[in-house]
Parts: sequence; C-alpha cells; structure tokens
Amino acid sequence: MTFEGKFSDSLVVDQLDKLSVSFLVNDLEVRRGGCAGNISFGLGVLGVRPVLVGAVGEDFAEYRSWLERHGVICDHIHVSPTRHTARFVCTNDSTHAQIASFYPGAMSEAREIELKPIVDAVGEPAYVLIGPDDPEGMLRHTEECRQRGYTFVADPSQQLAFGDGDLIRQLIDGADILITNEYESHVIEKKTGWTATDVEARVGLQVTTLGADGVRISGTDQPLIEVRAAKDVTPVEPTGVGDAFRAGFLAALGWGLELERAAQVGCVLAAYVVETVGPQEYSFTPAQFVSRLRESYGDGPADEVAQFVS
Repeated sequence: MTFEGKFSDSLVVDQLDKLSVSFLVNDLEVRRGGCAGNISFGLGVLGVRPVLVGAVGEDFAEYRSWLERHGVICDHIHVSPTRHTARFVCTNDSTHAQIASFYPGAMSEAREIELKPIVDAVGEPAYVLIGPDDPEGMLRHTEECRQRGYTFVADPSQQLAFGDGDLIRQLIDGADILITNEYESHVIEKKTGWTATDVEARVGLQVTTLGADGVRISGTDQPLIEVRAAKDVTPVEPTGVGDAFRAGFLAALGWGLELERAAQVGCVLAAYVVETVGPQEYSFTPAQFVSRLRESYGDGPADEVAQFVS
C-alpha cells in the first residue's frame, strides 16, 4: 500500500507511548511471493519441475493454481486447518519510509513435515533447498538431509538476522552448497565466530551474490569463479532477485552444466525480475531468454543453454 503523505507528520514524539494512528492509502497491490514460491516459479518457467515443500493455509488455493500452471508440483504441501498462509504487509509513504508486518501463520507448522515420504513419492532429489522458514522446520529438514544423504542447499537468508550462532552453524554445516548475498556472508561469520575459511571448510561450495557486480563461487577444492551480472539491466524493483538467481543457478546444475554456466543462467533470470515490479511478474520465451544470455555472455554459453530451456 502507498500513503501519499509522510508518516512523520502523524507522529508526536513525546506521545509515542499512546500511539494510535491510521493512514488513508490510495492503492493496494497484492503480489505472490515468498522465497520458496519465487524459487519454484523460476525453476518452473525454465522447464524444470520443482517440488514445493512447505506449510500453507486453506487460503492458498489460488496461489497453488498459479504455481501449478507454471510447472510447480504442489502435491506435497502441508495445509493448516487453522492458520492462514504467511504474508508480509507493508505501507510506504512519499519519502519511502515503511511500516510493515510479517505474519508467519501456517509457516510455523513446517516443522511437522518429514521429507522421506515425499522422496518416496517423487524420487531422489537432485537438491533439497532449505530456505528461510520456521526455524524448527529448517533444523529438522537440514538434519534429515544429513541423516538420509540428500544433497542439500543451505539458503538461510532472512533468518540470519534473527538466528543466533548455534542455529546458523547447524543450518549450514555440511551443506553441499551455501548461497548468500555478500552482507549475509559477513553476518554468518560474525554470529558463528567462523572465519571465511572456516565457512568454506564446512560446505561444498559457497555461492555469494554481489548485486550489480554479479556472483562469486568459492570452495576449498574449487578454483575461484567470478561471473559478472547480465548486461543492459534496467532496474525497477529488487524484490525476489536473489530467489530468481537461485532458480536459474539450480536449474542449470540440474541440466548438468558447469558452475560458471549455472551462474550465468542465474544472473539472466535475476535480470528479468529486477526489471519488473513483483517477484513473479516476469515472462519470456525460450528464444528471448537464450538471446539475452547470448548478449551478456556470448555464443558458446547461449548455444549450450539453448538445448535445455523450454
């Protein structure tokens, strides 16, 4: 929602203990989102059939239909009989100040989900990405991946701000891939007490997104890889850009492509998101995607990816 005035005009500093205000907003936009939904959507539009795992409310029906139309398997989502689907509600004013609330709702029931019955139904996963979710659910799924030998991607993202060092250490130790942005990588080091070298020693690969500077991939036994961002990007709104990168990166790894190529696919998909308002409002044809990859990274990468994008 957008408020045309300034929040500060309605706030009396010495009366904040009695705060009671309301704002007349002149527009309302409802957009689909959530890290799991955004990543699954991106995989789906690239022709991959991801299995979405999480907890939602009975109000999820329309969103489910949208995701299924874009190739996402939603058969194994836990539906809470009592809570609504998690949502983020925010109002911005004319100065870009923001008042926001996050309602976790059904997300807190993610801890009730066991992965093995899902794997038994759909087959061995190429990757289990464990994104920001109910912390107890994240711990359960991480531990189950370790015990059962599922290849897993640690993507703690927003939960890094709230989690303590013990939680963070448990979420990333032993991950096959750790994905963060550059700021989050420093949060991990500060809260865990681990150095960058320590983190690298505990994961297979560390993938660090650098915004307009692209992405960096490192590992104990992996030569450093640096990939620049896609060319000619006109940024509009950044929400969901990191999720899109993850979708493109994992899709390409699933196709069997090398790490550099996977990062390039991720960067191109991220470019589509940053150029639109909303994390799932973008669209393209396979030919358009390959053409954009060709413009950014050359003929060889484009020809290699073309055989997989559908």
